[in-house]
Amino acid sequence: MIRELLDARAGEDYDLYARGINPQFMRVLKTIGFDRVWARAEGQYLYDSEGNRFLDMLGGFGMFNAGRNNPRIREALMETLELETPGSVQLGVSLLPGLLAEELLKRTPARLARVLFTSSGTEAVEAALKLGRAATGRTRVVSTEQSFHGLTLGALSAGGDRHFVERFGPLLPGFSQVPFGDLEALEVALRTEDVALFLVEPVQGKGVNLPPAGYLEGAQELCRSCGTLFAVDEVQTGFARTGKLFAYEHWGLEPDLVTVAKSLSGGYIPVGGLLMSQPVYDGVFDSLEHSVSHGSTFAPNDLAMAAGLATLRELDDAGLVERSARLGARLLELTRALTDEHEVVREVRGLGLMWAMEFGEPESGSVAWRLMERMQSGLFAQLVVVPLFTKHRVLSQVAGHDLPVLKGLPPLVVTEQDLEEFAGALDDVLAKAGRPTRVAGLALRAARAR
Repeated sequence: MIRELLDARAGEDYDLYARGINPQFMRVLKTIGFDRVWARAEGQYLYDSEGNRFLDMLGGFGMFNAGRNNPRIREALMETLELETPGSVQLGVSLLPGLLAEELLKRTPARLARVLFTSSGTEAVEAALKLGRAATGRTRVVSTEQSFHGLTLGALSAGGDRHFVERFGPLLPGFSQVPFGDLEALEVALRTEDVALFLVEPVQGKGVNLPPAGYLEGAQELCRSCGTLFAVDEVQTGFARTGKLFAYEHWGLEPDLVTVAKSLSGGYIPVGGLLMSQPVYDGVFDSLEHSVSHGSTFAPNDLAMAAGLATLRELDDAGLVERSARLGARLLELTRALTDEHEVVREVRGLGLMWAMEFGEPESGSVAWRLMERMQSGLFAQLVVVPLFTKHRVLSQVAGHDLPVLKGLPPLVVTEQDLEEFAGALDDVLAKAGRPTRVAGLALRAARAR
């Protein structure tokens, strides 16, 4: 049925989406030339309807750590469907949720003792906010500036990026942000001892901002001394993305709360989770009456649980943690070499295969650059992303609204040759994009668009 339907309506992808879902988004895709008709995907590659192969440096915003359409995860899903398991009994349980929780907790510090499954990352964050408040009896939540934790109201209230929260206020009371990396500001925020939790991304996803040395360890210590829960958002950084299974391992942390999602199911099924300490669990689910204080109807469904188990096995069997660390170092080596060749490259940074290149006005000065930034902050990165896609068949993204940042989150099955080709394509694009006439042309078009 599905194959016949897809064959019969092939090529209508964008028209149908515009008609019934989001026409403005379709306008954006067509404006920048991203309106390809996609035919299939495999591993780190996408293929359009004309048979062209594209390198996926976006990775579904970090969903496809194990590669797109991973055959072993797909096989686990097909096997689960054939077994007709009794999932989602609701007043009862099936075996798979407990098995996945067991495997997750095997891979985390002993401090984490319970798992609450969700259907997404933002839902996992909502659970952390709600349960953290209940467990501590406190109402305040502190997070960091420039952070991103999701788009539901609670997650937006914790988020530190104004571009996502404008127009949706008033947000929830009791939320505040401190600068990422500033321990003194965090200490001031926590010293009143009324903060339920401090929520932090170990590496900020929007700009791939790395923490200063000692920051996360110091933040955990401050939380312990003030009775505040230390909550680490691993929705994007988790499951081998940074060269460790979880990013907090780089700093030897033992959080009270950890949110996970995205690649847990290999990108097949919506799934997320909140890993919590025993005291947090005991502070919320403290009686028979409170045994169902929080949950989600579809969250522990058997397909999502089977996909999670298969993903964890794939990460182990394919050595994707080690692969991410090795290839991430190679990607930094290849692209940091471009800082000496192109004046517009301000910094290259990353951890594992979570990578970013930040651009800035050339030291020699550029009137065209300043004009472009006045028209729309961060616009130069789009000047790089578009030709990477249209000329070199590389899918990437702009990250960060206030700074021109190019971001990469490739599937962890990417090869060294892929990364070399990406670096070569980037070198070519930057050589053309950095020309004053090219920058001036873009600035003029931005001005006209306004």
